[in-house]
Amino acid sequence: MNKLPSTIEYKPPIHLPKTDERKIWDLINIGSVGYRTFLVAHELRLFSLLADQPLTIVEICESLHIKHRAAEALLSMNVSLGLLEINDKAYTVTQLARDYLLETSPTYIGAFLDLAIANIQIYSYNSIKQAILTNTSQVYSGEKIFQAHEEQIALAQAFTKGMHGHSMAGALAWPQAIDLSKYRRLLDIGGGSGAHSIGAALRWPNLQSTILDIPIVCDIAPEYIKQYNLQNRITIEPNNMWNDPFPPAELHFYADIYHDWPLEKGRFLTQKSFESLEPGGRIIIHEMLYDNEQHLGAPAVAAYNVVMLICTEGQQYSGIELSKMLSEAGFVDIQILPTSGYWGIVTGCKPDLE
Repeated sequence: MNKLPSTIEYKPPIHLPKTDERKIWDLINIGSVGYRTFLVAHELRLFSLLADQPLTIVEICESLHIKHRAAEALLSMNVSLGLLEINDKAYTVTQLARDYLLETSPTYIGAFLDLAIANIQIYSYNSIKQAILTNTSQVYSGEKIFQAHEEQIALAQAFTKGMHGHSMAGALAWPQAIDLSKYRRLLDIGGGSGAHSIGAALRWPNLQSTILDIPIVCDIAPEYIKQYNLQNRITIEPNNMWNDPFPPAELHFYADIYHDWPLEKGRFLTQKSFESLEPGGRIIIHEMLYDNEQHLGAPAVAAYNVVMLICTEGQQYSGIELSKMLSEAGFVDIQILPTSGYWGIVTGCKPDLE
């Protein structure tokens, strides 16, 4: 038998893949290109343009000063994302866009998108790679986390405005999930613009709220409270949550605070709240929660966890992990309650005096 040339390599038989490749292309195209195309549409004010009346592609080209081919790419991407719809060759916004992408909506998220656009380089491939390789924030470092917001007024204003848009939908939802009728005073710790105090006050007229935050944020928050005419029910107090005592209250509320910090700092805040709350008082932690302790869940939660790796010292938690933290501090009657979207609250009570 003649031997085949040694340059020929035998390979196993070729088979069709056992899975559908669409998932891979969704990861490649939607996650990178789709998101950025959505941001471009927001910056061009495409959603506001189409809010009042449908427009044809020719009219959109004239309004945005872009060519037909480019407009078609922009529009088809946002239609596929569920933000636009087309009827009789005219484009308009969907209800999803009306809820979150129009400035007239109380749950408008545009300021958060503006913040994302201004910091888009933070989420570059190199930034994510360095965060993973070094396990360090690519934005802040060590004890200087958030110090920049104290030092730079413009940055603090942009950050607070962005987080207000980020928070309002959740802030209107969680107060519907829990009975707060017996409580009178809420501390909104690290409360920023006061979005969550606003949501709680609108749902529970018995509540008075105090926002605790760094001084520069306390100067920004009043404009948001005034929009809802809640100046008589929501007050603002400068407070360093790590060093300053908490004023008396029956409710302590934390939104997107625990995920900014390492586990030991979360434990510190939990214990501090337990010791500061009045007997029978309640702690509420509002976060985007993993499904379990293995940190499995929706891709959006996993991605938010990567954002924490890039931007902070912290991470996202599961409801079970936060529940254990509360239990270790002495809280009882602990509950994990889904509220809206990927958000949920973990809450527990300080035992009443015997």
